[in-house]
Amino acid sequence: MRKDELRQQMRQIKRQFTQQQLEELSLPIVARLKDRIKDAQIIVAYYPLPDEVDIRPLLDELVAAGKTVFLPKVTDDTTMELRRYTGQQDLCEGAFGIMEPVEENHGDCPCDSSVAKIMGTVPVILVPGVAFDAAGHRLGRGRGYYDRFLNTVGTVLLCQDSLTQKNRPSVFGVCFDFQKVPEVPTDEHDVPVDEVI
Repeated sequence: MRKDELRQQMRQIKRQFTQQQLEELSLPIVARLKDRIKDAQIIVAYYPLPDEVDIRPLLDELVAAGKTVFLPKVTDDTTMELRRYTGQQDLCEGAFGIMEPVEENHGDCPCDSSVAKIMGTVPVILVPGVAFDAAGHRLGRGRGYYDRFLNTVGTVLLCQDSLTQKNRPSVFGVCFDFQKVPEVPTDEHDVPVDEVI
């Protein structure tokens, strides 16, 4: 199956659910996710679109617990950068209708030395997707933002030119169970996740 065919198939499946049903389906996924990231101090997350796993309550819970949470902000046609999330009051609608932090980076990006000093706890990255397979292959919405981001994550998050197994962030794909498929078609630039929640 081609990528565009799989995207269309997933859109059709999602249309069978109401917004309330998707929010209810999100609850056990968020519970599993919460258990997997409980020790992380730095979390790079996403602000969900209506058809994605709703992690909004988790984001606020993480901030309230003193964790450092970053969300992506699309800056141009090919890149996104991380912005600190401190609460829903700091968000506005950005590219593609996605809510993004309003504030500019004022020395709080994970690559800044003040944050790099607390990297004893390797950051966790939560990545949404249209579909995932058991090998961690991810099908995105087709613009490649997350693949480019994950390909440069060593420089962006850890101030290093390359990643090693020891210092590599844990990357979790977050999706509904019906988005888990036998095989996701991949290209050479696609970056797999470590685990699908």
